[in-house]
This record gives sequence, C-alpha cells and structure tokens, in this order.
Amino acid sequence: MNEKQSEILAELLRTKRTALGLSASEAARRAGIQPSTLTRLELGQIVAPTAANLQALGAVLGITSADLFATVGWMPEGDLPSMTPYLRSKYRDMPPEAIAEIEQHFAKVAQAHGITVNGPVGNEDE
Repeated sequence: MNEKQSEILAELLRTKRTALGLSASEAARRAGIQPSTLTRLELGQIVAPTAANLQALGAVLGITSADLFATVGWMPEGDLPSMTPYLRSKYRDMPPEAIAEIEQHFAKVAQAHGITVNGPVGNEDE
C-alpha cells in the first residue's frame, strides 16, 4: 500500500465510522481489534494492514471487502470489472437504460478529466 492509498483508507474508515456515530473504541470493540490499531489506520500510520482487520472493520462499518481491498491496492486494475458488469452485479434491479445512462455520464466525466475509459460503454457488450 502506498501513502496515497493509506490516506484514502484512513479517510474512508473515519468517514464511515463517524457517519455511523461510533467512537473509535466502540468500532474497534465490535470489530474485535485493538482501538490503537483503528486509530493508527485512521491516521494513515499502518502501511500494511492485515486482511482480517480490514474485513472485520468492513463488517462493522458496512464496507465490502472488495472496496477495502481495492482501496489498499490489493486488487490490480486488471482484476477490477469494467463499468457494465459492475453495475449489473451491484444494481441487479436497475433497468438496462439506466445503466447505459450512468455509463455514458461516467465516460463524459472521465474524458473531461483526461481519463480513458476501457471497456464497453452504453449498450456495447463486455
């Protein structure tokens, strides 16, 4: 995990915990980890968190393991799904037209920021 990923993880954990109204010690207790571990994670001081600690915190804070592992760089970009299969899996009841609309909007935003969108957009096949 690099410094940027550590900062993103720290912000994610802190934001989710405070949104739930949990103190660091209560969140740590529920996750079965040391309060100092959570504090250090939220300060970005742990550069190699354990999968078990992340999964335990994710369960308490409502963050999926996939989101946590992607945040810390354990899922290489090539292993992440493109937008279409992700949206279809995450939002199974969403109509195909809505998914296409989201993909098109994402492509426009990405392009405006100089990011190339790989994978299908709109009604293209994966």
